[in-house]
Amino acid sequence: MVYSCRHRRRRAFFPCEGPVNALESWIEAASGMIWGWPLLLLLVGTGAWLTILLRGLQFRRLGRSLHLALIQRREEGARGDISHFQALMTALAATVGTGNIAGVATAIAVGGPGALFWMWITGLAGMATKYAEALLGVRYRFADRRGEMNGGPQCYLSRGIGGRRGRFLGGAFAFCAAGAAFGIGNMVQSNSVADALRSSFRVDPFWTGVVIAALAGAVILGGIRSIGRFTGFFVPLMILFYMAGALVVLAVNWRGIPEIFLYVVGDAFRPAAPVGGFAGATLAAAIRMGVARGVFSNESGLGTGGIAAAAARTREPVTQALVSMTQTFIDTIVVCSLTGFVIIATGAWTRSDPATGQGWTGAPLTIEAFSTGLPGAWGGMIVAAGLALFAFSTILGWAYYGERNIEYLLGPKAVFPYRVAFIAASFVGAWVLTLPDIRGFQLVWNFADLMNGLMALPNLLGLLLLSGVVAAETRRYFGGEDPRR
Repeated sequence: MVYSCRHRRRRAFFPCEGPVNALESWIEAASGMIWGWPLLLLLVGTGAWLTILLRGLQFRRLGRSLHLALIQRREEGARGDISHFQALMTALAATVGTGNIAGVATAIAVGGPGALFWMWITGLAGMATKYAEALLGVRYRFADRRGEMNGGPQCYLSRGIGGRRGRFLGGAFAFCAAGAAFGIGNMVQSNSVADALRSSFRVDPFWTGVVIAALAGAVILGGIRSIGRFTGFFVPLMILFYMAGALVVLAVNWRGIPEIFLYVVGDAFRPAAPVGGFAGATLAAAIRMGVARGVFSNESGLGTGGIAAAAARTREPVTQALVSMTQTFIDTIVVCSLTGFVIIATGAWTRSDPATGQGWTGAPLTIEAFSTGLPGAWGGMIVAAGLALFAFSTILGWAYYGERNIEYLLGPKAVFPYRVAFIAASFVGAWVLTLPDIRGFQLVWNFADLMNGLMALPNLLGLLLLSGVVAAETRRYFGGEDPRR
């Protein structure tokens, strides 16, 4: 049927621009409603409550956590599918993605430099949240029919809380997480890569989608052990590659470094004034964008950290929880900060896109920033390569997360159809940019935000209800000592 504005009765749901754009508008409105102040306060508040309950364990035990994660790496003879290090790298593969490149840039473009400060607050509080998710993920895990460890919020909600309430929360999380895998863990990733490659090298998004889907499909069929081996080798190299490029840009633009903290801290508590191509931002926009993009990047509060942690070979839930909380530190405090520093130090956030006359945003803003400090096309190449690598690893990690939840809901027979649909979605995320009548990039981001919020709600409620278990396990592990010592 040809849609027309004459169909007046449908205008409220399908405006004149057509059903697809109506869907975009609906998703944007729903995302804005979900990501209102109540959820933002619940996310940060849960992390703050766990920080108080654990007496700042994420700060006191950070050194031990990094030692377990990066030096000790494995626990021989323990039950599990992959090592401590591989579990951490799988979780990092899923979180160090486009949120670290395009997400940070979007936060600064919309909320100003102050958004980076609120990303830090979200990350620091989120370390305690990630610790609790991982601890409960291991505490309530079980071996499935194939002998693989299965755990995460879907398990600790149903098994830890128990009863009809626990089963309902576990099922609600699994349903939302399976859907979120298509957003935050899939279409957003391929969409951002296609956008960056089109901007830098004029690559057709259709072919970008084809390549991503083919490569992802080749790895996903190997299961968690294959993913763990791949990410254990691949993720450290890609993070070091991106960090090296960012440090070079900062070194070239060293005169702008002192301004970074002036802008970040100053604009965190006041409206950001218009500068050049930057239209200005309210304080509420800075906080909302900082928290939302921070959660999108490190996933603290979404529960995914517990799924990866449950696969680790470990005897103690606390041991893997200490390892897992370093994921948030590396993702937000290190990688996201470097992206934000480059954007602010180079002044790219104040410039306008010559083609549109509007300020840069998303991955193109990060490309503009990197191009300021590197000769020729090197800036665009590093960001495009970083996006491609980060996005591919994220798709692999989230394929596992989604698979675990779809298996929880529908059983083992649903796994293969889910894999096929997941691989196809990675193509769709890139292909949507070829549609002429919608803002494909914003549509996919809004869908990701919506699904993130929906899966966070049951998980955060479960963390609060099971916070006593987290505290008890922590006291037991440290022999009744104060976990600060």
